[in-house]
Amino acid sequence: MKDALIVVSGGMDSTTLLYEYADSIALAVTFNYGSNHNAREIECARYSCARLGIELVVVDMPFIGQLFNSSLLSGAEAIPEGNYDDENMRSTVVPFRNGIMLAVAAGLAESRGLRRLMMANHGGDHAIYPDCRPGFVDAMSRAIAEGTYEGITIDAPYTNITKTDIARRGAALGVDYAHTYSCYKGGEHHCGRCGTCTERRMAFAEAGVPDPTLYAE
Repeated sequence: MKDALIVVSGGMDSTTLLYEYADSIALAVTFNYGSNHNAREIECARYSCARLGIELVVVDMPFIGQLFNSSLLSGAEAIPEGNYDDENMRSTVVPFRNGIMLAVAAGLAESRGLRRLMMANHGGDHAIYPDCRPGFVDAMSRAIAEGTYEGITIDAPYTNITKTDIARRGAALGVDYAHTYSCYKGGEHHCGRCGTCTERRMAFAEAGVPDPTLYAE
């Protein structure tokens, strides 16, 4: 039964989730909010949704890029380099991004008669991003259920697994990772140095999956 709406960015995690649960996903939504890598991510989201025959809705939210403070919204030079879990990666947090996106997704899901929202947060996100942690997901799911006639809930099956686990799952599913994008700097090729590039490389290496990514370095 196709009763789910997925929030998909075009990165590794949400694309893998899209493939794994394609049989139950009726609609995908992605957000154009002004991040450095937004345009490249959306292009990848379009590719994967088209490949799987899933409708994609793109929601413009320019107010985030205009009003919020985050290095992710401030150009490539503002992005710190180093490991994904380093303290300096906190500058990439877009305040309450997932909360805002899930609220919009909930309204869209209820408008389409869908019962579940799917998101691809994973265990490696918890240290840096408060709106990826289990407590947030549980609380947001309860709030959305209380605020919708159909009791819409959040389904976040990757919450307690690693990006390496996700890479293994995706490889088994035939995910085309060459058409995913992660780099926070947003260049034509992944920079290879920022936290998300480092995490991406490590996930493929630890999973024993060939890395199709084109890195600038």
